[in-house]
This record gives sequence, structure tokens and C-alpha cells, in this order.
Amino acid sequence: MNLPPESSEQRSEMLDPHRREERTSAATEITGRLHQKGIDANAEEDPALLADLLTAVERFESAVEAQGGDLMVNSPRSRDPQNPEFVIPAKKADEDIEGYIRRINDAASNLE
Repeated sequence: MNLPPESSEQRSEMLDPHRREERTSAATEITGRLHQKGIDANAEEDPALLADLLTAVERFESAVEAQGGDLMVNSPRSRDPQNPEFVIPAKKADEDIEGYIRRINDAASNLE
């Protein structure tokens, strides 16, 4: 039997039959955490990208708090935010997850 390239997900799944289940579970957990933070995310996305998105969101939140911002008042669901710069950018309809991560990190950099 020929194995796929060492770096491929297919090979990883062949060697660990529970890998797909674990990836699905991780994506679901991360998506739930993002939803709690007011970020729409799809559990069908690559779990590594979802983890990167969560990291970017947490970086942005830390930058807001360092500036004295209140995450509850400046959440994506806030009708009247304390400071619009403290509200995490919304994902554009045609934006891929990598682009959204970059925009969130750029917004965090502007606050830091």
C-alpha cells in the first residue's frame, strides 16, 4: 500500500482513524467560542484557520482592554458602542477567513 505524502491530511487520517472526528469536534468547539464573542463562524472551516481566527479575536480583545475599553459595551452586537474602534470588525460577505483574520489583526495593531 502506498501512503500519501507525509504532510497530507489524508495520510494522517489513514494512520489515525479518529482524526476526522477530532478535527470536527475541535472546529465545533472553536466555533462555539467565537459565537460567544459575537463572531459568526462556520464549523465546516479548517480547524486550524478557526483557531487562528480565535487567536486574532482574543488579540483584538486584549488590545481593547489595554486601552480601557469594555468588551460588553463594544461587542459586535452593541447598538451604541462606547467607541466604534473598540468593536471588532465584521466579516464581509465575500471575505474569506484568511482575509478576515488579517483585518482583525490589523485592527488590533492599530489599537496596540
